[in-house]
Parts: sequence; C-alpha cells; structure tokens
Amino acid sequence: MKNHDLIEEMSPKEILIERRPVYSATGEPVEKLCNLWITLNNPKQFNSYTTGMVKEIILAIRAASNDRSAVAVILTGAGDRAFCTGGNTKEYADYYAGAPAEYRQYMRLFNDMVTAILHCDKPVVCRVNGMRVGGGQEIGMACDYSLSTDLALFSQAGPKHGSAPDGGSTDFLPLFVGIENGMMSGTLCEPWSAHKFYRLGGLSEIVPALKVNGDWVANPIVITDRYLDEFGRPILGEWKTGQAKAEGKEIFKQGTTDLSLLDEAIDRLCTKLLYTMPDCLTKTIESIRKHKLEHWDRNRETNRAWLSLNMMTEANAGFRAFAYGTRAEREVDFVLLRQRLADGARWNEDLVREIAPWAVRGEDG
Repeated sequence: MKNHDLIEEMSPKEILIERRPVYSATGEPVEKLCNLWITLNNPKQFNSYTTGMVKEIILAIRAASNDRSAVAVILTGAGDRAFCTGGNTKEYADYYAGAPAEYRQYMRLFNDMVTAILHCDKPVVCRVNGMRVGGGQEIGMACDYSLSTDLALFSQAGPKHGSAPDGGSTDFLPLFVGIENGMMSGTLCEPWSAHKFYRLGGLSEIVPALKVNGDWVANPIVITDRYLDEFGRPILGEWKTGQAKAEGKEIFKQGTTDLSLLDEAIDRLCTKLLYTMPDCLTKTIESIRKHKLEHWDRNRETNRAWLSLNMMTEANAGFRAFAYGTRAEREVDFVLLRQRLADGARWNEDLVREIAPWAVRGEDG
C-alpha cells in the first residue's frame, strides 16, 4: 500500500503519539484497529503550543488522517490542569512581539493546524482534561466532538492581552453558542465553566473528575443544582460566589483529580463510531464541518494579516506584559492606554513603558 504521509517517519519532541485500543460493544479490544491519541506535552506551561509543537501537530493529524487502522483521533493535553491555553506567550514575547513578518509566517502554521483538524479523514475528538483557553479553545472547537471534565474552564484571552480571537473563535463561537453569547465570550474573556459551556451547546458530554473520600463530586465551585434564579435567568453552570465559593474550595482541597470517567466516556463514543460505515461516517462529518469551514475559509487569511500587523502595537505590549508579569500583574493599564491614545500618543517603547513598565524591564533582561 502507498504511504501518503508528508514525511516517512515522525520523531516528535513536544507531543506524544499513541495507538490505543478501540473496544467492541462487548468491551473487548478490536484487533487491527485503534484510536490514535495526540497529546500536547507541555504541562509546565499548560500545554501551550510553540512553533515547533504546531508543526508536529500538523504532521500528526495528517498521519492520523491517513492511518487505515484508526477509528478516531483523540486530541488532548498532558496532565490534569489544562488541555491547552493557546500559543506560548513566552515565545510570543521573546520572538514575535514587534516582528509582524515573522508572526505572519507563524500564523500560516497555526492556520494549517486548524485546517488539518477540519480536513482530517477521521473523526477528531477533543479530550478536555483541563483549561481550554485562547488558541486552545480554537483548536478544540475545530474538533468534531468535545468531551470534558466538569472541572475544566473555557475562555478567550485576546482583547485582555493584545490580540483578537481570530484563530477560529470568531468563526466558531457563534455557531456553538449564538451571536450574543459568542460576543460575550470573545470580547470580555470571562471564563465559562464546563457546565455552562455544555448548557450553551459547546460540549458533547461532561463528566465529574473530583473524588472526595472515594465518591465522585460535581465541580464544587459551580452552581449545578438549579437552572433558573428568582428572575427566571439561567444560572446552572455559573460560578459560585462568597461563602458558597469558599466552601467549594475547601471541598477541592479534600479531593483528588481522577480522569478515569473522562477516558471511559471517550471509549464509549469511539465504540459508537466503530459501529458505523466508515465512508458514510466521514462524509457526514465533512458535511457538518462545512458550516465551520464556510466561515474559517472566508476569514483566515485576512485575519492572519491583521494579527501579524497587530504585533507592532497592542500585541507587542500585551504579550510582553503577560509573559514578564507576575500572577497579580499581567495586564497593561487599560485606562491609561485609552487616555494616552486619546491624547494622540504613538505606539512605541515609551508608550509600552507607561502602560506596563515591567514589560520593558523584561525585554531588557
């Protein structure tokens, strides 16, 4: 048989590639078939992707698409804290900030990564093992199914850190949750719980991942027992506040994270996919993906151009502020920035120094 892969053999450094069993309806591993797992392996930096990792993901997805024995592709992250928090902000700050031509080349790779997922000849399942933020949310929504622990959170980061969620979220979010909710997520960058994202239509399934004294416990800092408040507004999935939040955090401290139910849910879905006609399944997936591709193909190149030029202004300041800041100080002074721009200030190092002094100190070492 012909080898249709782009390269003869992969030796990945920043991702893991595994062939795992696919199970029959009776629970037995099926001979000659598998699920192909691709794991983003940068847990110390919340599985954020570097330029090198993006290249490896593209090649791995293409190889998985060609794998005759693969029933499904599982895209996930290492550990239990994050699926992916997007691009590696340290790399952005150190190399791409202020270098629009370089970032344009990077965004070609990023676009190819999203397109590879949307063009994969196998169903692609996002195994959401933790935070799915920024570009992580974008590659997650490019997948065909998303199964998540109920401890995960979902958000955008662009307007808070000098960018726009134009790597897919401005295309995909309205399809998942509608224009108004997509606008709220994309502009305000406030994190949604897995329960809320599931309620809004963004996830296929959520499962518990917190065990306390041997029992499964739903996310204790999220409202999971009511749908409407006294005014008739939906609150299921909203974050708890005040004393309820403090009590939930105490429950967290008593428990441990266990992803076994998530893996069982992944296996159940893949077993269901196993019992379909493979070409008919692929055609159905391709037809449903067209709704994403219609927007993605229309916008990705112009978005790439804008994101590249933005590296000279807001991204130049925002990514450096985040990368060189502390946990408590990672955002520029938004009010001062608006005031200075209203005064007619030009984008230069003096302006960056005014709105985020530590960003310039970080650049100077």
